[in-house]
Amino acid sequence: MSAPHTPTHGHDFDLFVIGGGSAGVRTARVAANHGAKVGIAEARFWGGTCVNVGCVPKKLMVQAAEYGAWAEDGAAFGWSFGEAKHDWPTLVRARDMEVARLSGIYRRLLEGVGAEVFECHARLTGPHEIQVGARTVTAERIVVATGGHPVRPDIPGAEHAFISDDLFTLQERPRRVLMVGGGYIGLEFASLLHGLGSEVTLAYRQPLPLRGFDEDIRQAAAEALAADGITILAGESPAEITHDGETRVVRMASGKVVEADAVFMALGRVANTRDLGLEAAGVTSLSGPVVLTDENHATNIPHIYAIGDVDDRVNLTPMATAVGHALADTLFGSRPRRASYENVPKAVFISPPIGSVGLSEEEAAARGPVEIYTSRFTPMRHSITRREGRRALMKLVVDAGTNVLLGAHMIGEDSPEIMQGMAVAVVNGLTKAQLDSTIGIHPTAAEEFVTMRVATRHVGKAAKAA
Repeated sequence: MSAPHTPTHGHDFDLFVIGGGSAGVRTARVAANHGAKVGIAEARFWGGTCVNVGCVPKKLMVQAAEYGAWAEDGAAFGWSFGEAKHDWPTLVRARDMEVARLSGIYRRLLEGVGAEVFECHARLTGPHEIQVGARTVTAERIVVATGGHPVRPDIPGAEHAFISDDLFTLQERPRRVLMVGGGYIGLEFASLLHGLGSEVTLAYRQPLPLRGFDEDIRQAAAEALAADGITILAGESPAEITHDGETRVVRMASGKVVEADAVFMALGRVANTRDLGLEAAGVTSLSGPVVLTDENHATNIPHIYAIGDVDDRVNLTPMATAVGHALADTLFGSRPRRASYENVPKAVFISPPIGSVGLSEEEAAARGPVEIYTSRFTPMRHSITRREGRRALMKLVVDAGTNVLLGAHMIGEDSPEIMQGMAVAVVNGLTKAQLDSTIGIHPTAAEEFVTMRVATRHVGKAAKAA
């Protein structure tokens, strides 16, 4: 623990955090460890979206789906397991027990560092005042970290569709699913539900899914999902939902009709800033529900900060915790610093998964000449299983002038695990030559990143002009 922070006289707390998700809990814990007197309020569940209706339960369901594929693949290696059958209630019980355990840990960690915990809605009533339940408290500094929530489209019959949170309350697996959305959530939910036995149709508005990712990876993801047996409807968006008994009938904008037992809308999330009393506190730096902040995450009221999904920069759990940690160190730890939003690694847990860090080919080429290195191959075990849609794609984006790694991208088994190591290389500005000098671990997929010697192509402004 750092030297105790000198409390500010006249306020109940040095810091009050509104929101008990990843960003809020990390900020509160670190500030308390620095000696600050901290209060924190959470109205729904400790750990926020990630622990309760996001990363954690989703990853457990992804892993459940993988067991089915592995059981099928085992036959090619001589294993015999009998008829594979999945029991949804068993998965639900195991998943929910783990989620409850982790959510409880978040609360206990806060209590362990001496933070005062409020399980209720918190609302600002002035620049330094917060109403928590029936009590009003004051704080020298306030952090808003209330996360976001899924959105529904403004179409007739939208109430007949589920949002992403609803997946984690289903008591039985729907037989036919229409998943609408081409982002992380839409693809991951489509993939895991298909892996657990549902017939899945995936519809998205763009020609390819995963806007913002490298174009080669986007194309490979669409191909992999289709090869796995998911019906892809690219360039489609729902216009109306009706129901015929238990069947949902979705009419697309193109006129195409899709019938399903469950329709999920995975069309993005918006900041949870409604009924927070921001205006009463004088916070006017808003763009719709998003709180606009400066480089230190301060609003137009200098002692009120917004972090995580509410300021809508890079909405990933590790980014939120990094920002919260840096802010607490800055305010109470005599260690001013900022978490960087550059080169944030990310993963998409479809089958096979995606890992990515740094610039895409398209982003890098817009800045100047780059060299592209690619490798496409069938992983060793699938040379035996012959399972469709499991070809790996690995890609490096290299600055043509400096030889510095600008980006690394992969779709293939274990890609998120591999990409964590590659992120160290990209974040620290290693060169392609340094990768080339590294001995690969054989036989692995990861060794491809240190054995790609010949550039696939040269792109970028200067390269085109030449």
